[in-house]
Amino acid sequence: MTTDSPREPRTAVVLQHDPTIHLGNIGPVLAEHGYDVRVVDVTVEDVAAIDPAEADLVVVLGGEMGAYQTDEFPFLTTEQQLIRDRIAAERPTLGVCLGAQLMAGALGERVYKGDSMQIGFRRIEPTAAGAASPIRHFGDTPVVQWHGDTFELPESATLLASSSDYSNEAFAIGDFALAVQFHPEVTGEMHEQWISDGYNELDEHDLNPDALRADAERYAAAMQEASHRAFSEWLSQLPA
Repeated sequence: MTTDSPREPRTAVVLQHDPTIHLGNIGPVLAEHGYDVRVVDVTVEDVAAIDPAEADLVVVLGGEMGAYQTDEFPFLTTEQQLIRDRIAAERPTLGVCLGAQLMAGALGERVYKGDSMQIGFRRIEPTAAGAASPIRHFGDTPVVQWHGDTFELPESATLLASSSDYSNEAFAIGDFALAVQFHPEVTGEMHEQWISDGYNELDEHDLNPDALRADAERYAAAMQEASHRAFSEWLSQLPA
């Protein structure tokens, strides 16, 4: 009689640019799906030492810098090389906000300042392809946006969602890579910290912190549920 040996844990490498912009509610979903998570602070750790194909999943998180600020933040160039090699190997990759922009840049597309700053809970509109993907879960509730940059859609990508201000809000590459420019990972604690840390930015864009907090009261719970469903479904569908 034979017994099945325990399955090795999956591994997820998380590229983090700021400790306040972390995995948020994606962390528990990764745990539910059996991932051991290693967080890499790209501002101090050697990204070039990471084998681009080794981890079962790479997650590239947001940050306050622009993907095009490679002279000021040279680690962004190294990150984009890792992403480029990873996508070439068709290994599961998830990008969030800056992470999505770095994915587009890694594939040779232009990342640039947009015409407007999006901060707060905003609606996205899934495309026909998005409506048949895990992104459909975000179609019924506003999601957190906090960006003023955008990107051109990679030629190999399928557009999954747009918004009133930006045409490229989410895209997929094959069945192994997903990029979202919005912030579905944001928890209540993260949202409050971003507001508290961002008063100058909010004032610059004539945004009322209390109005943002009121929107969080109204929409955050539904976004949390949508995020859990979307990322759980996406992880379940990844190639073995």
